[in-house]
Amino acid sequence: MFCGKPIIAYSIQAAQQSGCFDHIVVSTDDTEIAHIALEYGAEVPFIRPSSLADDTAPVGVAVEHTLVFAQQEWGHIDYSCLLLATAPFVTAETLQKSLELLKKHPEKATCFSVTEYPFPIQRAIKIDADQNVSMFQPEHFWSRSQELEKAYHDAGQFSWNRTTKKQTPDEIPWGPSALPYILPSFEVQDIDTPEDWKRAEAMYRVLQTMAGKEKT
Repeated sequence: MFCGKPIIAYSIQAAQQSGCFDHIVVSTDDTEIAHIALEYGAEVPFIRPSSLADDTAPVGVAVEHTLVFAQQEWGHIDYSCLLLATAPFVTAETLQKSLELLKKHPEKATCFSVTEYPFPIQRAIKIDADQNVSMFQPEHFWSRSQELEKAYHDAGQFSWNRTTKKQTPDEIPWGPSALPYILPSFEVQDIDTPEDWKRAEAMYRVLQTMAGKEKT
């Protein structure tokens, strides 16, 4: 439960409100998740094979399994979207705009969510087992933060894919055929730990309060 409802519900509802999808499919091997997905209006036309659902199974394999099923059931698909189940900050507007961005760039295979690092990565430090501190890039110790090149990371929300344009087998997914959709940092929170979860809920409540005040 995330701020009162199952966290997967936010992704499903954003997809529904966007109007971008003919089918909103949840791939899972868990019957409880499947039940919740159906309750919120998604489709669960299959139970994911256990071989594609363990802790080491790459998400791309599960996506490919879903696409194969979908094209067998519903025919040709122009665009697909990997919409993560732990993305309560994703919005219908973001999904709409990111799809339109991909459509405007026919040379690209994918469009995915990114956000800027809050601190220059060129000035990052590391600490070894003996508690010694060193910089990854010591040549930037005297550099002014505002003069350093901006860096971005995956925002963990979605990835649109053009099914007619495949990336080469040896191509890194975040390579030349990928298109970034930049999100503000206050709409992004990676959730890996209980602390991350608490921070995400606090951020979400603040955003909801702000949105309520703007409407009034």
